Amino acid sequence: MHKQKLNTKVMTATAVLTLTAGAAAAQEACTNYTVQDGDTMATIAIAAYGTSNYQPIFNANRNSITNPNSLEPGLVLALPCKDGSLPNGQSAQELIAAEEQRAASVKRSNVYAPPIKMVAGNGWEPFTSESLGGGGIMTRLATTSLQRAGNSRDYSVSFVDDWSSHLDTLLPLGAFDISIAWTIPDCTNRTYEWSKETEARCTQFVASVPVYDVVGGFFTLPESDYASATKFEDLEGSTICRMAGWSMVVLEEVGLNRENTTVVQPNSARECLDAVLTGTADVAAFEVDLFASTMKDMGLTSADIVENPYVSTLSSMSFLAHRTNPFAREYIAMMNKGLNEMRESGEWYAIISDTLREQNEKLNAASN
Repeated sequence: MHKQKLNTKVMTATAVLTLTAGAAAAQEACTNYTVQDGDTMATIAIAAYGTSNYQPIFNANRNSITNPNSLEPGLVLALPCKDGSLPNGQSAQELIAAEEQRAASVKRSNVYAPPIKMVAGNGWEPFTSESLGGGGIMTRLATTSLQRAGNSRDYSVSFVDDWSSHLDTLLPLGAFDISIAWTIPDCTNRTYEWSKETEARCTQFVASVPVYDVVGGFFTLPESDYASATKFEDLEGSTICRMAGWSMVVLEEVGLNRENTTVVQPNSARECLDAVLTGTADVAAFEVDLFASTMKDMGLTSADIVENPYVSTLSSMSFLAHRTNPFAREYIAMMNKGLNEMRESGEWYAIISDTLREQNEKLNAASN
């Protein structure tokens, strides 16, 4: 039934990208671009950078883009330069250095306070990884937010790769104060039946303001019927791969759950793409940034696996503290203050683009 419905579509995702990219073909990185009718985030990224990974464009234009699935013609987008800087703007490294120098001149209190213990995990490049400077995007944003908030406490970051233990065990027992970083559902939305996971995140934790908005994609074989799905309902009945410890909240919010899909959960993005290649899964669902880096690491191209150009998710990531922690609200308030200052100064985007540059350099070096 599902296959018959999808087979009425005559173009695969690859064909769609090829046809619609023409409207955006004249654009270049490090310029401003005016959206044309038929453009998508993926086609704009392909024309400017040669990759469908459009998270960097979304990061640079977050205040202008409300829905990455639907771009209004006439919208002017800043296309970041290859070093992550914006057109005619200060480089990320220069901005970070200037903010570090300014922060160093701020006097800090010497009043004793307990150190803040933060926990992250590996396997989530470029967001958290010990192999990246400062521990990756989210880790750098966490530590810098505390510095910018005038925090006088010592702090530490540990990496525990069993992600599910962060919220199930480590924070509730007080082993750590803050976990970096998690999807927070819309806790005012009761239009669907909450899972235990959603219930816990809305009732047991204190969350920071949104730290980073992650675009999630759905990746499948080019010839798959699911490559041309135009709405989330078209993915019902599929087997979806999403890594163990990764939140199912983003799928639940768009109507995809364990009742209308089959979910497989290996440990890594590489294993999810392997599952698609071998037919163990129909679709892999995770961040477009992680998809791009994993594809490159595996030596795969769009001839092997493609991103569906019609459906994507947008989820806000936050730092979490457990409500039983007596310092939870104090720590989160400090991080919120620092994050707001970083957004105003431009350091928030600078850290993101600087880490993405580092990640890309590592991937290019590994492939040579």
